[in-house]
Amino acid sequence: MSQITALLILLLCSAPLFAQPTAEEARQGFRPLFNGRNLDGWDGDPRLWKVEDGVITGSTEGVTLSQNTFLITKETFGDFHFKLQVKLRNHNSGIQFRSEALPDWVVRGLQADMAENNYWGSIYDERGKRGIMVNGWKDKAEKVVKPGDWNDIEIMCDGEAIQIKVNGLVTAELKDSVRMSGVIALQLHRGPAMEARFRNLRIKPLR
Repeated sequence: MSQITALLILLLCSAPLFAQPTAEEARQGFRPLFNGRNLDGWDGDPRLWKVEDGVITGSTEGVTLSQNTFLITKETFGDFHFKLQVKLRNHNSGIQFRSEALPDWVVRGLQADMAENNYWGSIYDERGKRGIMVNGWKDKAEKVVKPGDWNDIEIMCDGEAIQIKVNGLVTAELKDSVRMSGVIALQLHRGPAMEARFRNLRIKPLR
């Protein structure tokens, strides 16, 4: 075996695979929403977001936020099935979908919510007037969430029908037509210094 061949094999074996759909997911039409290497295709405050070992890491350590801030897709989505894994160290985070990107990395719209010992699996109206629209925590997500560990999140939007799953359990269902398409975004919440990690982001557009 040549040195070049050995080097190529080493690179392939060590390359981050976190962003890749499984063979079955690829057959179904899923594609990566994050390339596992950098934040190409996303926009956020560079002080707060970075990529480490194929994981998107958001941290507010040493930074005081005046408002919630987001890492926002440059692409918009309407009907889709979105899967990812989230590890929340502390405090509060969430995943925006069908949302509107505002100046200064602020987002308005629906959120798959999550927080320390609360809110996981819920649907919340970020910067809106409807508050918690579906409480998916009580007697649902609280049974399956793994605090401080990786959790599987799924968001499905098909027309007016919206469904959230946490670790395979349906925690929230809603019919809503206020906004039928928009950005996806990852949240860091103002308040105590916090950290949230995101990996294995893959999406299947339905239309």
